[in-house]
Amino acid sequence: MKIILTGGGTAGHVLPNLALVPALLDAGFEIGYIGETNGVEQQLATNAKLKFYGISAGKLRRYLSAKNIADAFRVIKGFGQARKVLRKERPDVIFSKGGFVAVPVVFAAKTLKIPVVIHESDITIGLANKLSIPRAKKVCYVFPETLSQLPKEKAIHTGAPLRKEVLQGSVVRAKKFCGFETEKPVIMIVGGSQGSLALNKIVRESLVELLSDFNIIHICGKGNVDDSLGNQEGYRQFEYIAKEMGDLLAFCDIVVSRAGANAIGEFLALQKPNILIPLSKAASRGDQILNAKSFEAQGFSVVVQEEDLDNKKLVSTIKSTFANKDSFVATMKKSKTSKDPISHILEVIQEVANSK
Repeated sequence: MKIILTGGGTAGHVLPNLALVPALLDAGFEIGYIGETNGVEQQLATNAKLKFYGISAGKLRRYLSAKNIADAFRVIKGFGQARKVLRKERPDVIFSKGGFVAVPVVFAAKTLKIPVVIHESDITIGLANKLSIPRAKKVCYVFPETLSQLPKEKAIHTGAPLRKEVLQGSVVRAKKFCGFETEKPVIMIVGGSQGSLALNKIVRESLVELLSDFNIIHICGKGNVDDSLGNQEGYRQFEYIAKEMGDLLAFCDIVVSRAGANAIGEFLALQKPNILIPLSKAASRGDQILNAKSFEAQGFSVVVQEEDLDNKKLVSTIKSTFANKDSFVATMKKSKTSKDPISHILEVIQEVANSK
């Protein structure tokens, strides 16, 4: 059977797709990927040795903007390109992770009677998925709170697909990779695939106090490495981490992170105490705020809003979370979250593909 994966714009829309690849291959699927030409998905899909088809994509906005006109033409162009790819490849099923590029693919699939499975990671449904859901056979979701927003006959609670390499990290490899000279507890700070300038600044302002008690792994985003701090013992900074992420998660004692659904799903699966600093409503549609509130309410996370964050708050929250880390781990161990989302999602994909 043949499947086309789609989704892009950020790594959060791509990595869950790639997490499914080993299971899809084991099940005998031939896999292709449709994404935006020169988008982050092109590099990630190509690195995963998938056949990649680049199309045009336009940003979908919820507000009036002159850019909407130009982007509307990009979406129309992308629809034509996606339809051409799908007519040639004739996949049995499409699996869409959302993002702007997925919309023309899903619409094109509908015109060709190719069934679509959608996955929604956040509590609230993104605009791309809102437009796509009427054209989908099934919608997989992660948070129980999402069900009320979905057509009941399409909704399936699967959880989030997690990359196998993230779940099989090695502390030994991580120690060698980081090269810390002391055995202090390790804090990993992650600003998302694009980085966070505000968080980076506060972390660096707090280094003197933090490094007295902890080793710090700081994933700061592309172009955000501060070379003047490169030789400081106990502090390691990286633009982006891909294959070593599982090792670093296995190594660290606490994670400080944005509240993207994929990331926090990994923290829960690995039972890593975490401090979440969600993107503000000014910088997003507020999905990370809701994700973080859900995890806080379940006792999995400590949440600090970005507007409340300064170096004093960061240091005190890290120290208090570390002091109570065993309590967080015990709570996460009791979680009823599905232990095998990939197998569940694969069953949905196979069922929909066979129905064609």
